[in-house]
Amino acid sequence: MNTKATAIRIVSASTALLLASAATAAEPAGATPGDPIADLFTKGKVSLTLRPRVELVDQSNRKETDAYTLRTALSFTTAPYKGFTGMLEAEDVSVMPGSDYATYPGASPNVESRAVIADPEGTELNQAWVAYKTGSTTLKAGRVNLVLDNSRFVGNVGWRQNNQTFDGATIQGTTDKKLSYTYGYLHHINRIFGDDIPGGNWNSDSHLFNLGYGGLAWGTVTGYAYLLDFDNAAANSCATYGASFAGSQGKDFKTSYRLEYAVQSDYGSSGLDYSTDYLTLELMFGKKPLSAGLGYEVLGTDNNVGFKTPLATLHAFNGWADVFLNTPNGGLRDTYAKVTSAITPKLSLLAFYHQFETDLGDDLGDELDIQASYTINKYLTAVVKYADFSSDSSLADVSKFWAQLEFKY
Repeated sequence: MNTKATAIRIVSASTALLLASAATAAEPAGATPGDPIADLFTKGKVSLTLRPRVELVDQSNRKETDAYTLRTALSFTTAPYKGFTGMLEAEDVSVMPGSDYATYPGASPNVESRAVIADPEGTELNQAWVAYKTGSTTLKAGRVNLVLDNSRFVGNVGWRQNNQTFDGATIQGTTDKKLSYTYGYLHHINRIFGDDIPGGNWNSDSHLFNLGYGGLAWGTVTGYAYLLDFDNAAANSCATYGASFAGSQGKDFKTSYRLEYAVQSDYGSSGLDYSTDYLTLELMFGKKPLSAGLGYEVLGTDNNVGFKTPLATLHAFNGWADVFLNTPNGGLRDTYAKVTSAITPKLSLLAFYHQFETDLGDDLGDELDIQASYTINKYLTAVVKYADFSSDSSLADVSKFWAQLEFKY
């Protein structure tokens, strides 16, 4: 750990917070009350997130691995002016004494001895954008935080300390609160590994199309096309076309459901030759405070290439132990049971049990995931989380434990 560099980052973040807070407390010198230019800053919003976390990993083919990290994110969003707004966000990940882990495959210390915990130390500009809103349509350009639908295909990887963001431009809006639309062009992918490693970030020439209609009594229909092309990560280039239907029925006793299907093939810079599909089914039943159900997700395979989701928030799917961040060449079938419970207004529980096999029918293993979340007050939330993957194949057994606090202002 570089103690001096960490200290400099912490001081810099604190100074920036003081300056931003001062900007919201007083108008610039010479400004007159109600000056719209001054109001951009004096009526803007400062946001601060602090997330200290402990992550412990026990992996059968690695030494026990510990990470003690702190995420600090400081942002300022201007007040609107004639439809325009702007936003800047700095993000810092500091690694505390006692940590011993690899931040990416092949990192130092030797990945053969330590498991990977993808929270590299560093400071970066997490978001920087300008937006213009006209009616219900917003145009945004710069470095943006983008999540589409349930983040299965496009997400910000919000669980990791260093978020994934995108350089490019987006157009998003709604029509009569029933039809929603998004188009995005991405020319650079700022991944969670940072830009200090080869392939840490991706050069992109990608297009995102997403159209949803929520005017049906039974739920929302969404169609999408994600055309992803990465010249320095060519194997991840792919074209995905799909549709989903999701909704819920009932008040006291609620039934919720999701059905989604997509097809995918090689695209752009990809040197692969494959065409495969994706399917998910989920059905949940519940009456407060308990809900339970079953799900089934299939990521197919063709020509020994598994269905790809390179921009997804992967941790949210196929088990929190993160064994299947990359779809196996033989594809993946995930059959799972899910239980949620709001024990009190402040305390909630979430649990999964997964059974995994390839799309060819080979057993891979099973996993138990449990999370407890407690809202201390409107600013502070505590989370304890555990994942245990037991292998039925050549894969390693993996168990992970997390404990964190998150402060948001």
